[in-house]
Amino acid sequence: MDKKVRVRFAPSPTGGLHLGGVRTALFNYLFAKKNNGTFILRVEDTDQTRFVAGAEEYIVNCLAWCGISPDESPNQPGQYGPYRQSERKPSYRKFAEQLINDGYAYYAFDTPEELDTKRKEIPNFQYGQTTRMHMRNSLTLTVSEVEDLLNAKTPHVIRIKVPENENVHFNDLIRGDVSFETAQIDDKVLLKADGMPTYHLAVVVDDKAMEISHAFRGEEWLPSAPIHVLLWKYLGWESDMPQWAHLPLILKPDGNGKLSKRDGDRLGFPVYAMNWNDPKTGDVTKGFKELGFLPEAFINMLALLGWNDGTEQEIFTLAELEEKFSLERISKAGAKFDFEKAKWYNQEWIKLSAVGSLQLAVKSELEKAGVAVKNDEFLTTVIGLIKDRCTLLPDFIAQSSYFFTAPKEYDLNAVKPKWTAEKANFFTDYASNLTLENTTEAEASFKSLAEEKGFKPGELMLPFRVMLVGGKFGPGVFDIAVLLGVEETKLRIARAVEAINA
Repeated sequence: MDKKVRVRFAPSPTGGLHLGGVRTALFNYLFAKKNNGTFILRVEDTDQTRFVAGAEEYIVNCLAWCGISPDESPNQPGQYGPYRQSERKPSYRKFAEQLINDGYAYYAFDTPEELDTKRKEIPNFQYGQTTRMHMRNSLTLTVSEVEDLLNAKTPHVIRIKVPENENVHFNDLIRGDVSFETAQIDDKVLLKADGMPTYHLAVVVDDKAMEISHAFRGEEWLPSAPIHVLLWKYLGWESDMPQWAHLPLILKPDGNGKLSKRDGDRLGFPVYAMNWNDPKTGDVTKGFKELGFLPEAFINMLALLGWNDGTEQEIFTLAELEEKFSLERISKAGAKFDFEKAKWYNQEWIKLSAVGSLQLAVKSELEKAGVAVKNDEFLTTVIGLIKDRCTLLPDFIAQSSYFFTAPKEYDLNAVKPKWTAEKANFFTDYASNLTLENTTEAEASFKSLAEEKGFKPGELMLPFRVMLVGGKFGPGVFDIAVLLGVEETKLRIARAVEAINA
């Protein structure tokens, strides 16, 4: 590559971070790491009407949880700052007026009411080649009229003057040659009445200032690309224009359209990386983190929504993704989101995770559920026994709480139909002579006593499990007994026999 790789993730601080946004950040991050480049977070906060307090901090926290924190950002500035567009405001008007002076843009003084009238008069009204000469702008007014309006500080916007009958094309690193007829493109606003730039002007000016080499963004931005290509050309920066890559959409599970928050609400799964608490409404939208996903699983799942390495491999560490990621393996087609598959990734990552790495998260889940964990070493052993049975982190509550608190209720329906006085006597005798040196010894003594009493060991295993955990679940029953210890196991047998006999 000719120039140093510098890529940016440029979200707007308007709310929760959609998994599509995180994937864009991830692909930027992976490309930077693969090419010894720089990954930048630039906050696009020029639309002050949609700005939400706390959203920027939330975005930073999401990226940190995912393990893809930027090299340069508002919190970690480099030499290309500021990293918030609102702090770069003075630079934009200069370039917008340069475009006017060069004949590539114009002042538009139309009021909102005048624009509304036009929209009513003309179906699907667009401000552009066929309508601009019928509007109140610097193309239809005299020079002195324009000067008077500007001197009077009359509200106005600056619009790009899209050329007629041209073909704008560029090479997309995923889609190849992409072209647009200018007849289909309207004269987008570049500078708003409040002096803030729109996305179109800001993204070009900032990418130039920050020496961005590659611009990754979602496919939904493809229709905006010709405006940006024209701006790079009109500002005289064409040779510095970044290479474009428009990523495939993340689709609804049925493949019909882009996945939205509404789809998640309707189908019962999150679409945000982390919980988003809307400060305006107080509504909390659940995220993958709080649902119990490991960041490694979340990132792994996202990477394979629209990319693969050409093999059958599905489980990747972040380091492996950094090594194997390539633009050539990104699909042009949209990727259907499958929540069951997402949970499968999490289950696999829980299985792969070292017990110690899960301890803090599992302890937090248990404590949130009111289960006191007094001994971390004991918890570590418990996690080792049960982690292969858990899909999401909250699953550790049901799968392990009985190690810390004796069951208060029993699945009596699983035991009572085949319960006899002889079975009750067996467990009373077993408890009175209980030894639990290790799992092998515990199982051998249990089976020996069962045979002595005329039982098949299998007849007694389910009742024993229900006595210890309350239901028909959990790891090996003798593993549970050994971990609980002799005294606790005796107590649980006695309580359960009494409950079953009642």
